[in-house]
Amino acid sequence: MLPTIKMNKNTPVNLFWFRRDLRLDDNHGLYKALTAGNPVITIYIFDKNRTSDFAKDDIRHSFIYNRIEELNESLKPYNHTIHILYDTPVEAFTKIAQEYSIKTVFANEEYEPYGIERDAKISDYLSSQNINFQLYTDQVILHPNQALKSDNKPYTVFTPFSKKWLSVLDSQEISFYNSEESLSNLSKEPHLKIPLSPFDFTINKASRLNIRYPAEIKLRDYESKRDFPAMDATTKVSTLLRYGLISIRRLYKMSYNHSFVYAKELIWREFYASILFHFPHITTQSFKKQYDALPWILNEEHFERWCEGKTGYPIVDAGMRELNETGFMHNRLRMITASFLTKHLLIDWRWGESYFANKLHDYDQASNVGGWQWAASTGNDAVPYFRIFNPSLQSIRFDKNNEYIRRWVPEFETKRYPKPVVEHSFARLRAIDTYRNVTNNDQSR
Repeated sequence: MLPTIKMNKNTPVNLFWFRRDLRLDDNHGLYKALTAGNPVITIYIFDKNRTSDFAKDDIRHSFIYNRIEELNESLKPYNHTIHILYDTPVEAFTKIAQEYSIKTVFANEEYEPYGIERDAKISDYLSSQNINFQLYTDQVILHPNQALKSDNKPYTVFTPFSKKWLSVLDSQEISFYNSEESLSNLSKEPHLKIPLSPFDFTINKASRLNIRYPAEIKLRDYESKRDFPAMDATTKVSTLLRYGLISIRRLYKMSYNHSFVYAKELIWREFYASILFHFPHITTQSFKKQYDALPWILNEEHFERWCEGKTGYPIVDAGMRELNETGFMHNRLRMITASFLTKHLLIDWRWGESYFANKLHDYDQASNVGGWQWAASTGNDAVPYFRIFNPSLQSIRFDKNNEYIRRWVPEFETKRYPKPVVEHSFARLRAIDTYRNVTNNDQSR
């Protein structure tokens, strides 16, 4: 055990703010804080501005809380504790600044609209207290401004973006930040002087995430098996990436060495982060503005049947039931279910995006909004509006023995299974006509 050094208000310290980076290794912002010259206090803030957006028993709060407990267990040899606060970020920093002589607050960047707005407010407050605020790139490999076109405008099509992204990466290689080697520079003060306010949500201490990088064999088979939901062929690390339990840099390097197809999926993640960063309006509006005029059929009964997995289309229902029960959905099913809601039922993609936001354990706003706008044909580089998945053909192609369907829809092929909510050919033609009319009207202006 390292000796405890009592600090007082005049002891200069730096502070590291954990957010979507809940790990001690290869953590860019943590590394910068630990090597900046002062003892480092660490915190995590359950943000009161956001917790109200979730159900009180949302398991994602438990994931975070339990992960911090795991990290604190790892930090016992350093006499250090990550301090949990439950407050608005500005109020949290106001209280901390009254107790400690903070020189610099370090954190890793976030690219969602709320995170950017929050950090701007924190920067203003810290500046008023003569405290520096430094942010670093960590949840993505390249900052969204690093892979731009020659005119410094962002790419909106994936293929040229990926080529530029790879060329930038090749020119500078990936940097790793061995924060785990400098943990002795953490403050030797196990308890923050500010008491933890009672949560207004529940914590399930049994809910934990298993940290594992994908095995070489799974990466090697990824290209040939990834589209078949009955197989355990995907890496399922998206939740770990969402909370930063594993390093995107190390994951990319591993995947690049064994499966470029998988590495390409990580570049898609970078692409969607870039799109959201440069076009934040897409959280509530179509990227292709003409499609804001789509006359969605906001049928609540049809939406409820989709949510519950009772549409009468087995592959769609299996995907929705997997989501509802586990908080996970196979990527092929994300495309199928999103296409069905927006094309077959002509229900606004924002309804589906919001439902996924409440259910997915790996919910990432950039990827989720990007995926939904792709499926709805309203987004950048989206599927053409006339390309509409046939759920029956998707079943034959990717679950020909109905193994996945039977796993999640036990009443399949019985009289208890509901009739289709809408007939495929009719729904397909209706969707094409609806999109075509909006497109033609926009072109005629």
